[in-house]
Amino acid sequence: MAASMASKFSRGGRSLLGGLTNGSGSGLLKSTSEAISNHLHAQVLQQQRTFIQMRTKLTVVDNSGAKQVMCIQALKGKKGARLGDTIVASVKEARPGGKVKKGDVVRAVVVRAAMQRGRCDGSEVKFDDNAVVILNKQGEPVGTRVFGPVPHELRKKKHLKILTMAQHLA
Repeated sequence: MAASMASKFSRGGRSLLGGLTNGSGSGLLKSTSEAISNHLHAQVLQQQRTFIQMRTKLTVVDNSGAKQVMCIQALKGKKGARLGDTIVASVKEARPGGKVKKGDVVRAVVVRAAMQRGRCDGSEVKFDDNAVVILNKQGEPVGTRVFGPVPHELRKKKHLKILTMAQHLA
């Protein structure tokens, strides 16, 4: 990116910026390229905050034995799943001796989502990662503990058992 900007501003080996830059591209050109890369990095971080859709990898925050799952299908909505929605997922990594094995297809509830969600009081809640709790066929959690914060929006979605097992409510 900085090389393309340098070629736009230079003519015949001399810089239009005068004595601010030398041939190696230091000074103002370096700070400009750093600013552009920081701006692009911020845009990439903003673009990652989307719905949980097919092939999204999520961390598992219970003690069921799974470490990471990949979303196969969101059971509600066409765009994808949000906070409190149920998904169908495939277990990609699992701990040895756990209740859930690698390759199992399970249902899970999204308990943390990087996409922001508005609350009725006007505030918004969003998390740094996407995390799920694995459910059995009856809709009850497989694990007996839930690690990390869990938002109280799960109460509206009728996941009270997950709320009682959680260490911290957000």
